[in-house]
Amino acid sequence: MAEPVNNFPPLPKFVRLKPCFYQNFEGEIPIEHRGLVIKIYRVWIFYCITLVVNLIACLAWWIGGGNGVNFGLAFLWLIVFSPCSYICWFRPLYKAFRSDSSFNFMAFFFIIGAQFVLAAIQAIGISGWGACGWIAAITFFGTNVGAAVIMLFPAIMFTLSAIVMAFCLIKVHKLYRGGGGSFQKAQDEWHTGTWKNPPTREAQYNNFSGNSLPEYPTVPNYPSPPQWP
Repeated sequence: MAEPVNNFPPLPKFVRLKPCFYQNFEGEIPIEHRGLVIKIYRVWIFYCITLVVNLIACLAWWIGGGNGVNFGLAFLWLIVFSPCSYICWFRPLYKAFRSDSSFNFMAFFFIIGAQFVLAAIQAIGISGWGACGWIAAITFFGTNVGAAVIMLFPAIMFTLSAIVMAFCLIKVHKLYRGGGGSFQKAQDEWHTGTWKNPPTREAQYNNFSGNSLPEYPTVPNYPSPPQWP
């Protein structure tokens, strides 16, 4: 079989940089969990859009009489947190469902938990932190109403991001525990080194040779999650 070619992020042809990851929901994620993984991928996209809106709001904040430091930090958060959130918590989730990797499940739980705390702090909106949250927006109404109204948009979006991230953490954790996952399995993967390059479902199937199917399925039969509201 041909080696899969990296296709994410999708870059225009005139850009000389090449995609860093291979992402194929239909080919690599079990069908019973594909919808959940795609929806969490959209949560990541929504958070990136929130960072863009926050940058625009911080510019309005600065023009309206605020501190320019917030705009600089908002730009930093955009270029740092957009790729890092994909690499640090969505990618582990993708690999966890792709190959039943307990280590990647644990990485997702810990990192998205930290991301939830960060999004909650950004929603609060402490001045000087580069985030247009509730405190920053409401207190700025006395200085510039127009800018304050614009600042309300990222405050709402950061709040929604924090809520949905918490929901994702709880939902995936229940799914993982319901399938028999544990911290011990993650430790075993760490000690054996299989977490570095866990085989995909297709690789496990292709490497199998015999007259009957393997005794155990390549991916545990996690209980099907309820419909996402």
